[in-house]
Amino acid sequence: MFNFYEYFKNIDAFAVVDIIIFVLVLALLTVFYVRKKQLNVLLIFLALVAVGLALNIVSYVFGGTVLTAARIIMLFLILCYAFANIVIYSNDLKLFFQKITKSGSSTMPHESFGGDDELRTSTLEILTACQNMAKRDIGAIILITGESEFPKTVIDTGTELNATLSSGLIESIFNTEAPLHDGAIVVKGNKILSAGCFLPVTQKLVNKEMGARHRAAIGITEECNCLAIVVSEETGIISTVKNGDIKRYITMEKLKDEIERAYHLLPDEESTNITEKKHTRFK
Repeated sequence: MFNFYEYFKNIDAFAVVDIIIFVLVLALLTVFYVRKKQLNVLLIFLALVAVGLALNIVSYVFGGTVLTAARIIMLFLILCYAFANIVIYSNDLKLFFQKITKSGSSTMPHESFGGDDELRTSTLEILTACQNMAKRDIGAIILITGESEFPKTVIDTGTELNATLSSGLIESIFNTEAPLHDGAIVVKGNKILSAGCFLPVTQKLVNKEMGARHRAAIGITEECNCLAIVVSEETGIISTVKNGDIKRYITMEKLKDEIERAYHLLPDEESTNITEKKHTRFK
């Protein structure tokens, strides 16, 4: 097995380069797991590596003939744990490599995004579709990107439409007999860019009442700046997700406000709260 003790004992310029690379990789992993809100996964891996390192040092001190089985078992556990992480986060790795090989974001001419009147019409169309689907317990995920860019890697997993948004079109897409009903639709302005899109699933623990659609909506909003609307197939409950935070039992009035904020027709909720606090303070 690799002798860590001997390696650090005879440290040189090449070893310094190794250490720098290790620190950079560790920093990238830390950022990744913090964004996924799964830092404990990284801490467990580092604990396993630390135990393996300690076993190697103790073995070297006693001539390298002791703890052989323990070192082999620990190496096996580290490799299995690393492989398990690769499997669990395979969707994230897929999106990462797609970002490298393809252009980063979707582009859409400003004029096709729609003016305020068109956006208000689109808001009403989405509300109508959500209300109708909720009544019939039809599952759906609608992603609204507002004016922000959206990863082309996600759009490419579905079928490109670039069609004018309407409640009838949304309902037909999510009809259980339609070929694209299992995925999400991506909306930008008054256009449906793509349908049947597959999304990265969150790795954090969620309520058992929430299914695959909710996990996917949380996952994509952890990665991208968008509003996700989820209609539950089991209960018809409408939820919204923003920045990985889910709100359930959304009324039509609240949903309208959420959509208009995503379209920047209303100020952000945080800005509204700050303004209200200022008014209260100066009263």
